Parts: sequence; structure tokens; C-alpha cells
Amino acid sequence: MRNPEETIGKMIDKAGTSFLSYVDGDGFPVTKAMLKPREREGIKTFWFSTNTSSNKVKYFRKNNKASIYFVDKRFFRGVSLVGTVEVLETQEAKERIWQEGDTMYYKEGVADPDYCVLRFTALKGRYYSNFKSVDFDI
Repeated sequence: MRNPEETIGKMIDKAGTSFLSYVDGDGFPVTKAMLKPREREGIKTFWFSTNTSSNKVKYFRKNNKASIYFVDKRFFRGVSLVGTVEVLETQEAKERIWQEGDTMYYKEGVADPDYCVLRFTALKGRYYSNFKSVDFDI
């Protein structure tokens, strides 16, 4: 893979769904399907919206280790990124990724106390394509 950021970035942008994994209170991994990230900075930082009341937020507050996975079903390739998650509840973070129509999920708008932002920061990854896997650092 000549340019991981470009190759993987394009794949992520086309993915409609992402998968976010966290560690529960008993130490087991839990994977949750999510909408694609609202924003990304290269393949290092990803911004997601979610409910403050969700289990993932509860567990990220205790253990911030996480992974995200993106898949391209058409070409049977994917990328797994591992890193950490920050739960952000500042007005600035919430406004940064707020989109029209979000009131469908957060009735009180951008100030809804059940609306927060997850900022995932990748440390390393593994890319799978053509029956081969490649590990890389970020």
C-alpha cells in the first residue's frame, strides 16, 4: 500500500456504516454499529455523535481503549484502527459536528444533555485487501 492515508481514507469516506468497539465492565469487547464519522482528520482522528446515556459512553468514561472498523463489502477489504476515545460534551465539540436533522435524535437540539461527541484517536491499524493484511502505525 503506497499511501495508506489516501487508500484507507477513500474507503472510509465511502463506507455507510462504521463499527466501534469498547470494553464493558466485565472486560469483554462489545462492538456497536454506528453511522459513519461526522468528521475525520486523515486516518488518525474521527468524530462521532452519540447519546450521552448510551452504554458505550458509560464504559468509555472508565476505559477509553477502543477500535473502529470500516468495511468495503464490494471489494471485500477493510481496516481496523485501534486507539482511544474521548467523550466530549463541550458546546464547541457538539456544534462542530451538529447536522441539520439531528433533532430527530436529540429533541432539545445541540444543547440536549443526551447528545455528546466521541473523538477517536488512532494509534495503529491493520488493513485487509486481496487476502493479505498489512499492519501500520499512525
